[in-house]
Amino acid sequence: MNSADTHSRHLSVRIDRTVDDVYAYASDPANLPAWAHGLGGSIENVDGRWIAESSPMGRVVVAFAPRNALGVLDHDVTLPSGETVYNPVRVIAGGSGSEVVFTLRRRPETSDDDFERDAGAVAADLARLKELMEAS
Repeated sequence: MNSADTHSRHLSVRIDRTVDDVYAYASDPANLPAWAHGLGGSIENVDGRWIAESSPMGRVVVAFAPRNALGVLDHDVTLPSGETVYNPVRVIAGGSGSEVVFTLRRRPETSDDDFERDAGAVAADLARLKELMEAS
């Protein structure tokens, strides 16, 4: 069912915008519905917590690392079950633009097919982020 040697995968996209531009946009949870469809089509700040009601996983709470000068966009997603999934993400300099790197961590119960679907969803989200950033 699971491949023991596949615990995480790094997915990335190069964006022809500065690190500061990409970080400012991607670190704002209000922008998530535009590019991170894996978290759903809407998100709102409720009493200081960012809640996505319409995510494919159900109601989830998203908590980003504090804003920083290092391009760290790590975020926790707390699932309806109460389980919290840690998602490491970085925006790094890449020539005249930037690169966004998402580390997809495989949870123990995830099948090979589900992990591939998750990777495809993350890649699609990163492609949307690129498209939005380069269009503006």
